[in-house]
Amino acid sequence: MDKFKNKVVIITGGNSGIGYATAQEFIREGANVIITGKRKEALEKASKKIGAEAILANQAKVSDIETLVEKVKSIYGKVDVLFLNAGVATFAPIEYTTLEQYETMMDVNFKGSFFTLQKFIPILNDGASVVFLTSGNTALNMPNSSVYSASKSAISHLARIAAKELSDRKIRVNTVNPGPTDTEMQSKFGFDKETLEGMKEQILGQVPLAKMGTPEDVAKMVIYLTDSKVSSFVTGSEFFIDGGMSL
Repeated sequence: MDKFKNKVVIITGGNSGIGYATAQEFIREGANVIITGKRKEALEKASKKIGAEAILANQAKVSDIETLVEKVKSIYGKVDVLFLNAGVATFAPIEYTTLEQYETMMDVNFKGSFFTLQKFIPILNDGASVVFLTSGNTALNMPNSSVYSASKSAISHLARIAAKELSDRKIRVNTVNPGPTDTEMQSKFGFDKETLEGMKEQILGQVPLAKMGTPEDVAKMVIYLTDSKVSSFVTGSEFFIDGGMSL
């Protein structure tokens, strides 16, 4: 239970869903976990419940990222694991996608991920591990997901380049690409309950294993990828956790 004892773990967007489940896993393994989020009340509630430290930060704002890094540096000095999990999603046909929707997804998903990695690089320990949360959509051509899929695909390419650039410091960089996962984010798509249930049934019809994933499924993969004792030869790789949907 102590494989991450005394290790410092940063999880962006850690107050719910996959980020929250992953924070729980790291805490069980003895890590010092810092979760971030932009909703103060939700962040504080989550941190108290699982025993993580909370730092308020909006990934879309570079100034927030810089403040986050300075706070972490002043408290811990160095970071062992960086899980770039924060993200947003809106689905609409290309014809009807608004500028606001486009900018929000690109700012949070890609720009935010890029600059969070960039600002943390100086305080990553040699031999640290970075994991990006992308999406099973990177392997699909799903209607109504053009901007979301593009933002996540950009992260996947960023991760591969980062894996090469940081290899001289033995820092490993990988991505986890979840398929349909039962998280709080689904309730934020703006659809009513009946519509969401219909969408769920339609999606499950495309999943060979015919079930939804759970945040814990993804969390266990993140634990594997950041445990240098079992994944020391893994970098620049994508791991689809989607029940076979991308096949």
